[in-house]
Amino acid sequence: MAKTVVVTGGSRGIGKEICLEFAKKKYNVVICYLSGEQEAIGVKAEVEKLGGTPYLHRVDVADEKSVEALKEDVKKVFGRVDVLVNCAGVACYKLLVDMTEKEKRAILDVNLLGTINMCESFVRLMLEAGSGNIVNISSMWGISGGSGESVYSASKAGIIGFSKAIAKEYGLSNINVNVVAPGVILTNMTKNLGEQTLLDLSLQTSLGRLGTTSDVAKVVSFLASDDASYITGQVISVDGGFNG
Repeated sequence: MAKTVVVTGGSRGIGKEICLEFAKKKYNVVICYLSGEQEAIGVKAEVEKLGGTPYLHRVDVADEKSVEALKEDVKKVFGRVDVLVNCAGVACYKLLVDMTEKEKRAILDVNLLGTINMCESFVRLMLEAGSGNIVNISSMWGISGGSGESVYSASKAGIIGFSKAIAKEYGLSNINVNVVAPGVILTNMTKNLGEQTLLDLSLQTSLGRLGTTSDVAKVVSFLASDDASYITGQVISVDGGFNG
């Protein structure tokens, strides 16, 4: 029987690449999205080509009822969830004093509360099944803090602390919980920074290049595999040795 993975933020960027990586392993891939329906449909087609079984579901991770509806839908269709990857996230590059209440709330609600909501709901399914694997996507700024991204950094640091805590809570239930902290990854969003900025960022990286979505997806895939069965409560940095 094929295993099932649920990926939030699965319609674009890192989340999309994670969906494709699990498709290569012939997983049932639940592609979760909020606003990128057409992009999600495109990911669905790519998952099918790679041999996975795609399933689309629109969800607002900041809304408990929406998350619960997702869980019940996935349970009905696939019976269980083997892997949960929380990749949905929003950012806002501003100084703290320039941020609006709405912007602060959006970042915390999606990045941190959304991760908590998803874990709370899907841990219940994993407890029923007797096993499970959770990989939460944080950021290098959740470790070191990023100037101009204070609230974003706080949300990503919160994911790390939360993940370490639930790894302890559910380790004896055969549920592994880990965190991947990407550095500067080439996506449509980062491409908008401009050629010179991207060059400057690459020069601040020990490997002399920026990361790809595939760099992150492969680490997530490894952490969800049997080869990583003795790894839990850890933060894996995928940042090329960024030292900016």
